[in-house]
Formats: sequence, C-alpha cells, structure tokens
Amino acid sequence: MTIFLFIIISVLAGILLGYFIRQSLAQKQANSIEAKLKIRLEKVKEEAKNLVAEAKEKADKILEEAREEEKKRKNQLNKLEERLMERETLLDKRQLDLDEKEKEIKDIYEKIQNLKTELENLKNSELETLEKIAKMTITEAKNELFERLEKEHQAEILELLRKYEDSNKEELEKKAREIMASAIERYAHSNVSEVTTSIVDLPSDDIKGKIIGREGRNIRHFEKLTGVELIIDDSPSTIILSSFDPVRREISKLALEKLIADGRIQPAKIEEKVLEAQAEIRDEIKKAGEEAVYEAGILDLPPEIVHLLGRLKFRTSYGQNALAHSLEVCLISSALASELGANVEIAKKAGLLHDIGKAVDQEIEGTHLELGRRILQKYQISEEIVKAMQSHHGDYPAETLEAVIVNASDAISASRPGARKDNLEAYLKRLANLEEIAASFEGVEKAYAISGGRELRVFVFPEKIDDLQAFKLAQNIVKRIESELKYPGEIKVTVIRETRVIEVAR
Repeated sequence: MTIFLFIIISVLAGILLGYFIRQSLAQKQANSIEAKLKIRLEKVKEEAKNLVAEAKEKADKILEEAREEEKKRKNQLNKLEERLMERETLLDKRQLDLDEKEKEIKDIYEKIQNLKTELENLKNSELETLEKIAKMTITEAKNELFERLEKEHQAEILELLRKYEDSNKEELEKKAREIMASAIERYAHSNVSEVTTSIVDLPSDDIKGKIIGREGRNIRHFEKLTGVELIIDDSPSTIILSSFDPVRREISKLALEKLIADGRIQPAKIEEKVLEAQAEIRDEIKKAGEEAVYEAGILDLPPEIVHLLGRLKFRTSYGQNALAHSLEVCLISSALASELGANVEIAKKAGLLHDIGKAVDQEIEGTHLELGRRILQKYQISEEIVKAMQSHHGDYPAETLEAVIVNASDAISASRPGARKDNLEAYLKRLANLEEIAASFEGVEKAYAISGGRELRVFVFPEKIDDLQAFKLAQNIVKRIESELKYPGEIKVTVIRETRVIEVAR
C-alpha cells in the first residue's frame, strides 16, 4: 500500500515538474520571437523612410521636367499664334483684292451686254432698212436666190447629187461588208458534220454474241429500252447504232459501252446501264446548256430554257450542230447589233433562242418555229425577243431591226464554208482518201476511217514498225492529210501496233 502511494505521488510530481519545464521553455521562445519581430520592424521602418525620401526626390524631378515641358509648349503656342495672325492678315488683304476684281469683272460684263444689245438693235435696224429698199423679207430673198441658182445650175446640181448618191452607196456597201466580215471572223465556230449513226468499238468480235443474247433476247430488250436500232454485221470489232434522235442514240451508245466494260450482258444489267446512261446524258445536257449561256453572256434565262438549249447539243441540221449554230448566231447578232445601233441584248437572246423549238420537234408535233414561239411565250420571254426570232424562216415578217439582224446572222452561220456537211458522194470520197493516204505508207497493214471521217485508225505490222516509228508515222500521216485534203473540224489519227504471241499446249 505504501509502495502504491509512493508511485502515485512520484507520477504526480513528474507531471507537475514537466508542466513547469514546458511553460519555462515556451516563455523563452516567445521572448526570442518578440525580439526578432522588433528587429524586423525597425528594419522595415528604415526601408520605408528611405523609400519615402527616394519617392520625394523623384517627384521633385518629375515636377521640374513638367515645368520645363510646359514652358516649351507655351513658347510653341506663342509662335503658332503669331503665324496665324500673320496669315489672317494676309487673307484679309487677298479678300479685299478679290472683291475689287469681282467688281471690275461685273462692270466689264455689263458693258459687254450693253454692246451686244446695241449691236442687235443696229442689225435689226439695218435689216428693216434693206427690206424697205428691196421690198421683200429675208426669207423671200433667200428663196428667190435659191430658185435662180437652181435654174442656172440644175445640171451641175443633178450631177453632184448623183455622185454623192453613188459615193454613199459604195461607202455603205463597203461598211456593211466590213461589219459582216468582222462578225463572222470574230464568232465563227468550227463545225463537225453529224450523221444518223454512231459506231461503238468492241474489244473483240466474241462480244457480239453476248450483245445479241440467247434467241436475240438481249438485243431486243436493249432496242426496246433505248429506241435505237443495233446493226451487227461483218464489220470487224464494231457495232452500228442507228436512230434519227441524237439524244437516244447517245444514251444507247453510252449504255452499250458500259455493258461492254462490265462484261455481264443480261436484261437486268441492260436496264441498269441504260438508267445510268440516261442520268449521265441529263447531266451533260445541263452542263452544255450552262456553258452555252455563259459563253453568250446571258445569265437571266429560266432553268427550263437552259435545259432545252443543252438538248440542242445532240441535235443537228444538215450536219450542223444545232447548239453550236445557235451560239454562233447569237454572237454574230450581238456584233451586228452593236455596229448598227440596235438593241444588243434583244439580238443576242433572239439569236441564241431562234432554234429552241428543235429541242422538242422530234417529240411534239409542229414546226420548230411554232414550237419555239410557244416555248418562249410559256416561260414569259419578252415579246421583242419573240418577234426577233420568229421571222428567221420568212413565216413572219421582220418587224424590227433586231429581227433583220437575226435573219442575216442565221443565214451567215448556215451558209459559210464548213458549216454544213457535203453531199454523200463527196463525204464517201473523203473517207476513201483518208484510208488511201494512210495505206500509202510503208509498214501499214490496214486503215479505217471511222466516226464520220473524224478519226483514222491505222494498223501496222509490228515486225516492221517499232514504237518510235509509230509516233513518226502518225505525224507523217497528219501532215499528208493537212496538205492534201480539205475538211471541217479535226481528224484524229490513231496508229495501233499490236504484238501477239501464240503458243499451243499439247
């Protein structure tokens, strides 16, 4: 028990001793921190005092500089004020001088007006005096003088009038020829003759059987969908498409080319490729119409009219492309209207739209002229344009100058050299001449004029003509054609060199 009490007393004593020791240490530490803070405070006060002194010094310096600057500016303002005063004085002096001169000018003007009045009065007085003396007015005297001169010099006057008339006639005819020639030279397009058939090249004659199909199923289905006749004969690696509708013929050609490229020729594929071709031709028609109006510089036509213009790309008249012809008439009409002082805008539009009826004349009954009038009236094209285009075939009288211009431009475009195709005999002769020229060169196996004479395909012996010689041969054939033949448009020469290696496995 005694030991337990001793332990308790020892523990309490230790606790009290530890408490007093902690308090003593804390007091010492607080005293140390307070001393440090006091030293730091003194230092800060010293720094603040230095800063205040430095700021005051800088402020004094800035103030002094500001005073100097103010002094300088005051001097400058004084100088400017003096200059302004001098200028004001000078201006006042000039104003006085101007006022004096204005007054002098007014006086001179009044004197001139008075003199003019006096002269007019004097003139009238003299005329009255002369009339009294001659007993006739000035008009009567003038007429009498002219009558005497006419009687005395009647023959001379008639001769002068005749010469003047002849001279003017020659000059006008010369001017008219110059205007027509200038218009044709500036706006004549090259034209390529078109026919009612198209040719599709085949990779081999074996494909002909696929196109015909079992019991003619494929070819009948194709002709039914396109409305175009396929002519398959003994011609090597070619099929002829025949139709008087150029749009249908172009669709069928494109569809057939797609089928040949695909290789799978059956009714379902035929329908698919015909639809694809129709879509592509519609896009091409739209593009052709837009290009035509952009080239003509006419951008305010309805989209339906632009579409019909694009259809003219696939329409021909006597071998002349209808769209190229319409654009040519438009540009020639514009040039003539500008020279003759007519309405250029009306002449341009009437020239471009004069054959618009040809875009639908194969589908709708009626002449292209009447169809064109109905189309323009339907889409609210101005009456002036309708009048200008309706008389180009003489069905309606030419009521305006623009109508006469469109008639003349249409005739120029249709009749100029190269615009319309030759007769059949000349056409066939040109094809024969092309093939003869190609066949005359050494190493040529055979030559074919295709695409209406617009392309010449030349097959050569591979053992006689190498690749470099093939290039030279094509150039030589082109030179011969250019020097010996006359033809519209361009002729493409293709030299084909084919090497076949055949081995037989046994």
